[in-house]
Amino acid sequence: MAKEYSGSPKPHQLESKRKRLTWVLGVSGLCILFYVLGAWQTTTTPINQSEVYTTRVSCDINAPQAGDGELNPSSLSSSAALDFESHHQIEINSTVSLHEFPPCDMSYSDYTPCQDPVRSRKFDREMAKYRERHCPKSEELLRCLIPAPPKYKTPFKWPQSRDYAWYDNIPHKELSIEKAGQNWIQVEGHRFRFPGGGTTFPNGADAYIDNINELIPLTGGNIRTAVDTGCGVASWGAYLLKRDILTMSFAPRDTREAQVQFALERGVPAMIGVISSKRLPYPARAFDMAHCSRCLIPWYMYDGLYLLEVDRVLRPGGYWILSGPPIHWKKYWRGWERTKEDLKQEQDTIEDIAKRLCWKKLIEKNDLAIWQKPINHIDCNKSKVVYKTPQICGPDNPDTAWYKDMEACITPLPEVSSSDEVAGGALEKWPERAFSVPPRISSGSLSGITAEKLREDNELWKDRMTYYKKIDGLLHKGRYRNVMDMNAYLGGFAAAMSKYPVWVMNVVPFHSNPDTLGAIYERGLIGTYQDWCEAFSTYPRTYDLIHASGVFSIYQDRCDITNILLEMDRILRPEGAVIFRDTVEMLVKIRSITEGMRWKSQIMDHESGPFNPEKILFAVKTYWTGAAK
Repeated sequence: MAKEYSGSPKPHQLESKRKRLTWVLGVSGLCILFYVLGAWQTTTTPINQSEVYTTRVSCDINAPQAGDGELNPSSLSSSAALDFESHHQIEINSTVSLHEFPPCDMSYSDYTPCQDPVRSRKFDREMAKYRERHCPKSEELLRCLIPAPPKYKTPFKWPQSRDYAWYDNIPHKELSIEKAGQNWIQVEGHRFRFPGGGTTFPNGADAYIDNINELIPLTGGNIRTAVDTGCGVASWGAYLLKRDILTMSFAPRDTREAQVQFALERGVPAMIGVISSKRLPYPARAFDMAHCSRCLIPWYMYDGLYLLEVDRVLRPGGYWILSGPPIHWKKYWRGWERTKEDLKQEQDTIEDIAKRLCWKKLIEKNDLAIWQKPINHIDCNKSKVVYKTPQICGPDNPDTAWYKDMEACITPLPEVSSSDEVAGGALEKWPERAFSVPPRISSGSLSGITAEKLREDNELWKDRMTYYKKIDGLLHKGRYRNVMDMNAYLGGFAAAMSKYPVWVMNVVPFHSNPDTLGAIYERGLIGTYQDWCEAFSTYPRTYDLIHASGVFSIYQDRCDITNILLEMDRILRPEGAVIFRDTVEMLVKIRSITEGMRWKSQIMDHESGPFNPEKILFAVKTYWTGAAK
């Protein structure tokens, strides 16, 4: 009998393979069928990016088409919403009733919640504490919209805004009368003109700055950030901008109406603020230069406490410039209506405090005196043998500055190994400084943040800025001047915006960990600490564009996000824009609230595509004003 060949398939094996092949072919056929059906269903999807949004979002007929490049109230549908159900498996309740916020009374048109003149009367006048931040309690918060003046107009564009503002936007003539001889501000028909003068520079800030430049080098990029204490209408900061110096100007809200409001209307960085009993809301070693031009701050009082605070925020090697009383008192004492003895004693006291701070007096010429902070504390520590007070502060965090009491001690500088080493690290010149690695990062002072993370963040914001420009074509065309980033992190948004005619207020929530505001200043940018459960230290209608990335996810369990949105409405100009970045759920909630605030908005996909759970909400505050009385 012949042997059966082992390689021959048996009948049952052939049947099994046939069934398996049939099953594979059937499944493959179904896959191909569904793929073809899916491709057929999407063949009508437009390839233009702006058309993609029009298709996915239910927009009105006025929605911007490809190439329009503008974001405006008429282009955003109040019913716009992404169809994200298949990706995120959540359901939007479209039956929620809309809560309409009424306008506040016109008496609140210039309302500043935390610097309210009426509330401030309840507080101690010693050290001007009544001018510090005193915010309303939750039950005192307004649940209405701050109205613009009846004839409010879009502000002049930069750089024209440096010199002109509409009277109807800030209808206060007090400064033009009180400071008529000092060229602060003049009324010309329906507008204000800012000649650039100041109390100690009536011939103009430009000439005054040129005088300073003869004494210390203002050009070349070594000096980038400055602080002006008691700034008036911020003409000093306004004219430093053309020298690439960015100034944080501040002044209290007092009897001189709207100093800071005028500054911001001009497109110049400014805040309501005062040197009193609390630290300024800035980190240590923030500014290359500090300035006081007859700022009425009693530097000689309280054992030099106010100069100690200036020392804290000055960078190693930074300058302090003083003009006005008591400088050059031998010439001006009669005009200042003070005795020679009084003025001499005041200047002697300031000189003594500066020595105890280890500052070096560089020069006193005509109306100017300039001191320089040491680049490290090696020699200063030795001088404590001679000057017993003030002592060097203990191991406290020098950057802590939110409602933090000032201390009568010298803020210590980071340790160095030699007398010619800059404490904390030397900075690059501007503009290289903007994208160089800040010393706080290169030294490892910020936990978890490395040079590589900074590089990645810079690249991320380049991509995001490109995406923003596609949606809002006005972003780089001068439509916006005053910009705020409510959660700035490393300042990447501001750095990416630095090539446009804008300035950015970089806000770091005071509880952020790590605290990155110091690194932002080391990049040549400016900013402040803030708790968004409270109002910001500014007047209404002072920002053109607000950027809010992740802010509401941070604060949703801390306070009512409706109050944060109402605060954003207060500080945003009519027809100003807001860019929110957050989860879909949070943006839907934000959108439902802002619809009752007369905002128009539209939810967009993330720049990386529709499958990223983070989305973007573009919103515009519509134009409306209060009624004339």
